[in-house]
Amino acid sequence: MPDGPDAESPAAAAPAADPESVARAICLRLLTMAPKTRAQLAEALRKRDVPDEAAEAVLGRFSELGLINDEAFATAWVDSRHHGRGLAKRALAAELRHRGVDTETVNEAVERLDSDQEAETARRLVDRKLASTRSLDPQTRTRRLAGMLARKGYSSGLAFRVIREALEQEGIDLEEDFP
Repeated sequence: MPDGPDAESPAAAAPAADPESVARAICLRLLTMAPKTRAQLAEALRKRDVPDEAAEAVLGRFSELGLINDEAFATAWVDSRHHGRGLAKRALAAELRHRGVDTETVNEAVERLDSDQEAETARRLVDRKLASTRSLDPQTRTRRLAGMLARKGYSSGLAFRVIREALEQEGIDLEEDFP
């Protein structure tokens, strides 16, 4: 069975789609689903065999119109993922790089989070998890809490400081519990 329309049908007589029209349609469809970076759209066009010239023309025009804006994407991503998931600067930067955002834009976006804000988010994460670890010994609690914070991109120094503060509020002195 051949791919495409039958040779006698009116569809077979229609000209092939203009590559820029195809690229525009792909980009618009992807952008209506969720915001995307320029690199993500370029990759999608490459996978669909859109010629490089057509892809660049469409991506350039969409950038001019503000439909593609990696700076705005990165800023929104940092705000959303930090407040929603509690991710630290390091994890946020890795996610943005994975999505093809350039290093300078990544750095600008994550630097908007100050260290006080990051520490406060780490405290909230520890406070939420603390109650579920009360039946465990202090070493195990510390290890689990530190692991949770590490998976979210927090440095070990910040993690242990926040954990120590939280456990001390419960009357547990970590210095005594660690050999």
